[in-house]
Amino acid sequence: MQRAEVMIKGPGLGRDAALRAIRRSGILLNFVRDVTPMPHNGCRPPEKRRV
Repeated sequence: MQRAEVMIKGPGLGRDAALRAIRRSGILLNFVRDVTPMPHNGCRPPEKRRV
């Protein structure tokens, strides 16, 4: 394998380390795509508690 397309998902330092490891192994990257899910309005927040 000489070339690869990489899709990374999620936050954190692990994805940066994974990209560095792929580059060090000598594989050429065609493109790197971030596919982290982003909320587009999110869930409805819970109602406030009434006492």
